[in-house]
Amino acid sequence: MADETQQPVFQIQRVYLKDLSLEQPNSPAIFLEQDAPNIEVALDVGAEPLADGIFESTVTVTVTAKVGDKVAFLVEGKQAGIFEIRHVPAEQFDPLLGIACPNILFPYLRANIADVLTRSGFPPIHLTEVNFEVFYQQRLQAMAEQKTDATVVPASNSIN
Repeated sequence: MADETQQPVFQIQRVYLKDLSLEQPNSPAIFLEQDAPNIEVALDVGAEPLADGIFESTVTVTVTAKVGDKVAFLVEGKQAGIFEIRHVPAEQFDPLLGIACPNILFPYLRANIADVLTRSGFPPIHLTEVNFEVFYQQRLQAMAEQKTDATVVPASNSIN
């Protein structure tokens, strides 16, 4: 029986839309524009402990559409989930929070972004799939580079 209590646990407790905002600073005139908008997408993930073995994971996306220099819309959404993670080997813990949880949350966020844009009068934007494993590896590499840059001691300039 003692072995059962040490079995790895990874469970979804809840998935929810934590934040959603939409700005249309140039409406209604922007609806009369004939040019196709330029779309920019920014993505971020995060996680924080809530209680022993309970974590909140978040995926945030910001989509900005511009026609020329005018902003058609800016929408930002943060999809979150509460996950129970217990008895997981240390080397698997961060990848669960950085890869598995965002993979679960992202489809909900994609649907919410498309829905809010449709409801606001714009065609929906269907965000492309994200490889969160690659995203996770890129973040690890960026953090390692920051640590390396921070530990480099600048050479002193001396005049002989």
